[in-house]
Amino acid sequence: MTETKPTRTVRRGRIFPEIQWTEEQKEQRQAEREAFRARCLPIFEKLKPELIETHYNWYLTIEPDSGEYFINQDEIKGALEARDKYPDRRFHTFRINETGVCGTI
Repeated sequence: MTETKPTRTVRRGRIFPEIQWTEEQKEQRQAEREAFRARCLPIFEKLKPELIETHYNWYLTIEPDSGEYFINQDEIKGALEARDKYPDRRFHTFRINETGVCGTI
């Protein structure tokens, strides 16, 4: 006798429902992100001249409350190091170059 295999329906699309943001929520979130980056920027600007010579195009992850920073060639590894030390804090990552960003748009 031949056994039949059960057919399973494959789910397609997103598992979670899409978040519906109002324009006000989007603007508030953007303002919070810009304010957080503004807190991290002075630390980056202070470190940039010395690090640009030795660690060009590496990543600098900054925790602004303590002023501590993590340098790594890999963006993810630097963020993971920061997360290990400060699991409940936010970070901002800059690329160590003239602009502090990874590319151009």
